[in-house]
Amino acid sequence: MARPPKCRLVERLPMVTYFKPQGIPMSQLSEVVLTVEELEAVRLSDLEGLEQEFCAEKMAVSRPTFQRMITGARKKISEALINGLAIRVEGGNFRLSLSSLECGQCGHRWEGTFCRHHTKCPKCCSKNWRTLVRESGKMHIGGGGEKDE
Repeated sequence: MARPPKCRLVERLPMVTYFKPQGIPMSQLSEVVLTVEELEAVRLSDLEGLEQEFCAEKMAVSRPTFQRMITGARKKISEALINGLAIRVEGGNFRLSLSSLECGQCGHRWEGTFCRHHTKCPKCCSKNWRTLVRESGKMHIGGGGEKDE
């Protein structure tokens, strides 16, 4: 009997969960299903440009497991793009990770999950915040929210 898969850490839930080719009615579409953790693997590796070892660490999986996830995700995305299929993002075996956040306006720090466009500082309501990333025991500043005008 195979052991159950470990929960993968996901930094945030996707804001958009369905993509379809233009001009094809929904009733005529086939689709591929991308799990939330597969999308997170693509985000970390391809969008953020992080090394696989660091991506695996962030998702709390082994490097070979991360490699299998990213390979599977890329195959599904390629199949959808080349064959005109819709992509549905749903399900999987994951849990949301907490992030350390810092307000660029007032300097307040807090922990929580975040959404790039909707998270606000709990102290001053600014959307000008950034993530604090811990690497090798040191904190450094990552990406963040919107700049306040």
